[in-house]
Order: sequence, then structure tokens, then C-alpha cells
Amino acid sequence: MKALNHHLLLTFAVLSFCSSASHADTLKKITDSGSITIAYRESSVPFSYLEAPGKPVGFGVDIANKVVDVIRQSSKKNIQVAYQAVTSQNRLPLVANGTVDLECGSTTNNAARAKEVAFAVNYFYASSRMLVKKASKVKRLGDLAGQPVATTTGSTSFGQLRKISLEKNLNLSVVPAKDHADGFLLLEAGRAQAFVMDDILLAGLLANAKNPAAYEIVGEPLQTEAYACMLRKDDPAFKKLVDDTLTGMMKSGEFAKLYKKWFESPIPPRGSNLSMPMSQQLRENLKSPSDQPAS
Repeated sequence: MKALNHHLLLTFAVLSFCSSASHADTLKKITDSGSITIAYRESSVPFSYLEAPGKPVGFGVDIANKVVDVIRQSSKKNIQVAYQAVTSQNRLPLVANGTVDLECGSTTNNAARAKEVAFAVNYFYASSRMLVKKASKVKRLGDLAGQPVATTTGSTSFGQLRKISLEKNLNLSVVPAKDHADGFLLLEAGRAQAFVMDDILLAGLLANAKNPAAYEIVGEPLQTEAYACMLRKDDPAFKKLVDDTLTGMMKSGEFAKLYKKWFESPIPPRGSNLSMPMSQQLRENLKSPSDQPAS
């Protein structure tokens, strides 16, 4: 009996260790090392993009930096920030495996991704549409039957486009782009007849295009999606800190000021203004912050 009890205790200890080891402790990692790694995108205007080589800026970057300020204040340590470039394809695994501590960009919060990572409260709502050349006369997805259409690899639009093509028998040739800037180049060069992506990202690309008057955003919204900061799963303490930081900004008015800075004012590098007022859905989220995917 003693041997059995010893075996049971040993098994319980091992299970307890495994259980506790499976929970991330990002705050401890950050405070112990004195450093946090923030992910950024190279062309997700205005959320996260490069103003100049090695200088990420954007709405999401400002929010991530606000989180860092909160950690500095609570830990009373001068936490250093390391920036890590990510793509649509590698952002989830780099957060999940601990290479990146926080990603605040144009990442959609959905149930499939929530199996790999955790999401903070939503901070934007977007609808996927099409960017086309005005001269093409394309107005809806059905006009592109049998033609090449670009979208970013690893984005929700990629699978969505293939699904719609099959359902509506459009026979679209989906051309993968490595990032949003590459998707625009495929359209510009004529290798794709449209670039399908979230409307706000298309507006950001258009604002910084050499000849924005030659393009237009068209088509009915294919799907509405929520954007949220991404962090590791099973880390309630860090999620609470990020959630509390965002909800605090939303309630104090700081979030609205930051929104105006990036969506309704001239932004770098060309001083373009996206002129995109806050949506009703986002206004409602400011009153009752939610981390649930868009319905």
C-alpha cells in the first residue's frame, strides 16, 4: 500500500509539474530578462509598418508600446524593446513558441487561431473587399471569373477566396502574395486582376501608392473580422495586463485620440490621410470591450 501511495504521489507531482509548466509566464520572462519582443509587420498600414528601415510605426505599435510602459511602471524596471518582423504566415507560430511576446497588428481574432494563441480585447473591425485598377471596370467578385486574383498567404482572405471560388464556381486563380505590399505589386504589374484583403489595409496601400487615382476599392464585403493583439495561450496574468491596458485606454479617451492620429490624420511616410471614421461596431466595443471573434 505504501508503495502504491508513493507511486500515486509521484504521478500527481509529475502531472502537477507538467500542468504548471504548460502555462506561459510572459511577465516573469520579461522582468527577469529585462526585455520584451514585439512583433511588427512591414506593410500593414496603419496598424504596423515600416516608416523607414528598422523603424516600425502604427496604431498597433503604439498600443504595444503602451503595454510596455505599463510593465515598466509595475515592475519598476527599464524594460528594453526588441522588434521582430513577422509575416501573415509565421506570426502565429512565432507567438506560440515564445519567440515573440506580443503582436499588435492586423491579425484577425477567430476561433481557429484561438486554438494556437490567445487574443486580447478587439481593437478594430474590418471587412474584406477588392482593390482593382479603375480601367478594369471590375465591380464585384463575379466579374473576375477565371482570372488571377491575389491575396496574402497566411491571411484569412486566402482560404475565404478559395472557398467562395468553389461555392460560386468562379474558377479563380488565387495568386499568393508574401505580404500586403507584394499583393499590391502583383496588381500593379498586371499579374493579378484584383487584390483581395481587408478594406482598411487596402486603404492604407492606396494612400501610399504612386498613383492612387488609378485604383479603387470595390465589391460587397466578403466577411467582417475583428483585429486584436495576439499573445501566448494559457497566460492569464499577461492577458489581463494587456486587456486592462486596452480597456483603460478605451475608457479614458486615449484610445479615441490614438485612433484619430492613425485613421483621421496625416500619417507617415507621405502624410496621407485615410479619412476613416470609427465604425459603429468599434464604438460599441469601446463601451463593452470584448475578446470574442466578430460574428
